[in-house]
Amino acid sequence: MAPAEPYALPFQQQGEVPNFPEELPGWSGYVEWEKYPEKKKQAEDVLAKYDFPKPPEFQFLPLPDTNPILEGVRWKYYHYAMGKTLKDIPDISWKYVLKEKSPDMIHVLQFPYNGEPPRDRLVKNEITTNTDHFVRNHGGIPEINEEDYFFEVEGLVNTPKKITLKELKDESLFPRMSTVVTLQCSGTRRIEQIHEYPGDGDELINAPWGEGAIGTARYTGVSLKKVIKYCGGLRDGGKHLEFFGADTYFKKGHIYNYGVSAPVRKMKVNEIMLAWEMNGEPLPRIHGYPLRVVVFGYIGARSTKWLTRINIIENPSMAPVQMKEYIYYTPQIGKQNATYSNGFSIQTMPVSSAIMTPINHDQIIHDGRIKLTGWAYSGNGWPERVEVSGDGGSIWYEVPYDKLSKKYFHGWRTWEFEMPVDAEGWLEFCVRCWDNALNTQPTYVRSAWNWDLHVTSSCHRIKIYSINKAKPETAKRLTAMESKGIPMVPITHPLEIDLETDEEYIEAMRKRGGRDPEE
Repeated sequence: MAPAEPYALPFQQQGEVPNFPEELPGWSGYVEWEKYPEKKKQAEDVLAKYDFPKPPEFQFLPLPDTNPILEGVRWKYYHYAMGKTLKDIPDISWKYVLKEKSPDMIHVLQFPYNGEPPRDRLVKNEITTNTDHFVRNHGGIPEINEEDYFFEVEGLVNTPKKITLKELKDESLFPRMSTVVTLQCSGTRRIEQIHEYPGDGDELINAPWGEGAIGTARYTGVSLKKVIKYCGGLRDGGKHLEFFGADTYFKKGHIYNYGVSAPVRKMKVNEIMLAWEMNGEPLPRIHGYPLRVVVFGYIGARSTKWLTRINIIENPSMAPVQMKEYIYYTPQIGKQNATYSNGFSIQTMPVSSAIMTPINHDQIIHDGRIKLTGWAYSGNGWPERVEVSGDGGSIWYEVPYDKLSKKYFHGWRTWEFEMPVDAEGWLEFCVRCWDNALNTQPTYVRSAWNWDLHVTSSCHRIKIYSINKAKPETAKRLTAMESKGIPMVPITHPLEIDLETDEEYIEAMRKRGGRDPEE
């Protein structure tokens, strides 16, 4: 486990240990809050007794050089405070991280778990392996038995129903669908905004993601449209689909079940799936086993895991994740004037792309070409063209069509390109994507900055140090260093040999006309 965040004292129970029992047999770690206002109030009274640790400062101060990077002490303490039902959830969740994720995952936040894979491996395959797929959880991982599982459909629907997973898998009732879908966290590449223009500093909401908070998988399940039809269709006024998960969520002293919504129009065009399978395997528990929602093209937060209930409503959900978070503000909005209503709700993901290799500040010895790899995505359609630049965005090269992965209507495309590089020294590479509707990306981070640091959709930029061994003088220096066993990288290490002999210096000065003028 990661060390406790600075100034976080060991948890101490305040008063009598509360007891909020699990809602259903076979649903370990699931406490239903939304149906019981009095129970919510009791839990909030418990929370009010504590002076929880303050959020760590990680924008104006360096991030810890640890993995996990951030621990999430407050969020662990919220669960500890709820008593025996939820106190073990942080440890249970970490157990599934270690069991279901790659050993070298970058643990951005230990609890609730946020993690992304190493940059280079993410784009080696157009379909992300389950072990390498990023995770952005908002609460702990419940342990639900498939044979005990069901979900409810209620609200503005003609025939409310309780549907088991066994019924959902019955192809005589529900035809199956299998679709390649990219899911992306709106925090992808947030670290770029943090480095240049810090913003809201809550470590759960605004974890310092790199370029890996995106993944593509083939999901199998049932179109939600078929489920709504099975329930007799919508009643008048049913315009939004509210999804609730079994995980417990905390916000400003209040307690909830995770809840979000998507408009009915997404369901009508078969762009919302209830999925039980990911890449030909049962959903990993960390990804929502036994059943999750997958909303194509939308921010990943709408794809609720551990689905418990679908509520058909007239307006977007008032649950905090929908109403109070994932809001896109103008650059004039910040801590001094932000409200929940003066930004707009992030739904469809915009065009975005990233260079995954090389990585920022790499120092590369090459012979005139440097290989770049990366991904490109659009929630509105598909990436049609990817362009890269070796000079910060003045001259752009198109990635050849045969160096782009297959087109999927709801998926990313991975790409690679051999960048011609003549210049030496520090260079700035960048990438941009054009989708099928000719949407592209803002040029600079500043163009996309917003207080909550969401959707870093600007052209992704990296700085690399170019060492071109096709240059005679560079080749000579490399040979000299190699003969003495001296490495070129890192460039910041002092050079342990003279740059030239006295004779070479005198001859060079003669040719240059000396240091000073004659008259």
